[in-house]
Amino acid sequence: MKLLNLDVFYVFAGVILLLVAGRIAGDRNHPKRWGSALFWALLAVTFLVGKSLPPVVVGYLMLVMVALAATKQMAFMGDAGASAEDRADSAARLQNRIFAPALLIPATAVVGTLVLSKLHVGDWWLLDPANATVTSVCLGAVVAAVVALRLTGAKAVVPIQEGSRLLQTVGWALILPQFLAALGGVFAKAGVGPVVADLVAQALPTQFPFVAVAAYCCGMALFTVIMGNAFAAFPVITLGIGLPLVVHQHGGNPAIMAAIGMLSGYCGTLMTPMAANFNLVPALLLDLPDKHAVIKAQLPIAFVILAANIALMYFCAYRF
Repeated sequence: MKLLNLDVFYVFAGVILLLVAGRIAGDRNHPKRWGSALFWALLAVTFLVGKSLPPVVVGYLMLVMVALAATKQMAFMGDAGASAEDRADSAARLQNRIFAPALLIPATAVVGTLVLSKLHVGDWWLLDPANATVTSVCLGAVVAAVVALRLTGAKAVVPIQEGSRLLQTVGWALILPQFLAALGGVFAKAGVGPVVADLVAQALPTQFPFVAVAAYCCGMALFTVIMGNAFAAFPVITLGIGLPLVVHQHGGNPAIMAAIGMLSGYCGTLMTPMAANFNLVPALLLDLPDKHAVIKAQLPIAFVILAANIALMYFCAYRF
């Protein structure tokens, strides 16, 4: 028995989304309140009871959400939140303490993974050991919200108000990572991996261990650029290049290969507008004149990290 597992936080997230949907539906000045409210309400349903629904029903709910976004039934009023003067006063009062809630999230994740996940009495566990890290991050977000309210003296309704504003600003791009990750699973089931393996084997001299590593890392980055999500690229490229070439052909360590491979995929995330929630939304929130400014700033770093990943995998995967 686990006191805190992902299902608890799924329900918590669903309640937040449902409150956001209700807030939009009750706003008579919202330009497209019913379409926006329905979108967030359907997303709330998938979090609240999605595990109990037949997969085909969840699939239809997703199609409705896609239709709402595609037909532009969602809109945002452009509420700027607190005024510039209020934000300046708050920053002067709180100073660097304002960063404490944000830092609590990774801190809780580390403590939860290393300590809290091991606490149990008989069969009763505090955290689910199978998903200790993700559950700890969720717990950290809740702790950070409580500390932020205490630190700023804000009312309990403020997280819903600001969360609603942020969610509507991000819009449909919020669910893009989940969609792309699911698409990666579909590609893996459809046998795209073996096709990729055949193409790589024909185009590159994969009999050399370095070439196999470079093909895997670059393939992860490139496919992430196309898909917008490293989780979507991972099953396809790992089944197509990583396992058959790096592991089976050259005897590489699968754990090291997978860990560095995912980091190579994240390099692709830094390069692509398909990762809209990471690269386009921040430009929108910061009112940057160039919507691709974030990507342009990240490109040099992405290429440096990718080159370092290739070297690191080559020297580690075949030796440990």
